[in-house]
Amino acid sequence: MSTDLAALVDDRLSGLLPRRDGNERATTLGAGGYDIEAGRAYLAATVEDGLALPTWPQQYGGRDATRSEAAEIASATKQYVVPDLYPFRVGTNMAGPVLLEHGTIAQRDRWVRNMASGAEIWCQMFSEPDAGSDLANVSTTAVRDGDGWRLNGQKVWTSRGEYADWGICLTRTNPDVPKHNGLTMFALDMRSPGVLVRPLVQMNGDSHFSEVFLDDAFVPDEQRIGETHGGWTITLAVLAHERAGADRSAPTVGGTTVPLWLSRMIGTPALADPVLRDRTMRLYAFDETIRLTQLRTLANQRAGRKPGPEGSGMKLNGARSFKARAALQATAGGAHALLSDWDGHVDLLTAPSMSIRGGTDEIQLNILAERILGLPSEQRTDRSVPWAVARRGIA
Repeated sequence: MSTDLAALVDDRLSGLLPRRDGNERATTLGAGGYDIEAGRAYLAATVEDGLALPTWPQQYGGRDATRSEAAEIASATKQYVVPDLYPFRVGTNMAGPVLLEHGTIAQRDRWVRNMASGAEIWCQMFSEPDAGSDLANVSTTAVRDGDGWRLNGQKVWTSRGEYADWGICLTRTNPDVPKHNGLTMFALDMRSPGVLVRPLVQMNGDSHFSEVFLDDAFVPDEQRIGETHGGWTITLAVLAHERAGADRSAPTVGGTTVPLWLSRMIGTPALADPVLRDRTMRLYAFDETIRLTQLRTLANQRAGRKPGPEGSGMKLNGARSFKARAALQATAGGAHALLSDWDGHVDLLTAPSMSIRGGTDEIQLNILAERILGLPSEQRTDRSVPWAVARRGIA
C-alpha cells in the first residue's frame, strides 16, 4: 500500500473514528439502526480529500483516483469503524454517477458535491402500484406548465423517501407513444408543495420504504435530467449503477476479506458440524466470486465503460447470498437464534425482500438471458403500441 495514501487516511480518520477490533456487528441492509448524522459528519469530514468517493472527479468531492489507489484507500479505511452510509447510497451509487454521465454542468455543480459531502440525501422514485417489474408502465404524469412541469401520481417502495431531500423521479410525459418512449426523468425537491411521503413499516420493524403521493408538485424544467421523453435511457443508467453496486455494502473485518457474518461463526460449536462447515465455506467462496466480479466491474467503469447487464448477475447473486447467509446463521444459532444480540434475526426477516427490491430475481434472469446469452426476448404485445392504448387493454 502507498505510504502516502495510508498516512492520509490515518491522519484524517484517527481523530474522527474508532479503530476496528474485529468484533463489530454488521448492520443489515435496509434494517435501520444507522445514524444519519454520523454518516453525514463522516462524509463532510472526508470530502475535501475525496476519501469516501475517490474515483469521482475532484471538483465534485472525489480525488480522480485510479482503481488501485481507490483500493488502497478502501483497505486503509477498513481499519476504522465507518458509520453506515446506506442512507446516502442512492446519491453516491446511482444519482451521482448518472448526473456525471448525463447531467448538465449546472446540475452537476448544484447536486453532485452535496451528495459526496452528505449535505443532501436522495431517494429513488421509480416503482408504482402498477409499475414494478414492468417499470416502463409508470403512470405518474408530468405536464408542461410554463417554465416547468406539474407532477401527479403515486410512487411506492421509495427507498429513503422518509428523510430524503431530493428524489430522482421517473414520469410519463407522452402517453400517445409506446411506453418506453414517453418517459422523462426529473430531480424532485421532496420538500415541494404537493409532495406527501408516508413510511411503510416492514416485518423487520424498519420503515426503509415509503409511498409518495404527488399532487400538482411543480418541478422547474432545469431539473429535468436528460432529454424530454428520453427518460428510459436515464432509467437504464440508474438501474445499471444500482445493480453493479448491489453488494457494495457487504462489511469486512479489518484489512482482510473475512466477512463479519463468518467471523461471528468461527470458533463456535456450530462449525463442529461438517455439514454446516461445508455450507459455510461454499457460501464464503460464492461471496468471493461476487466480490471479484464487482472489482472487475468497477475497473471497467474506471476505464470509461458504462455498467452493463453484468450488474444483474451481481444483484441476483447478492440476493441469493443474503438469503443463504440468513438461513445459515439461523441454523447455526439454533433455538436461540432469534434471541441473540446480533443481527441474524433481522437478516432472516429481511431476506425475502432481497429477491424483490431493486428488481426481482426473475427480471434479472431475463436480462441475463437476453443481453448476455443472446436468447430470444419474451413476447411483448404492448411494445409497439401507444401506452394509452395498451393501458386500456386493447393491445
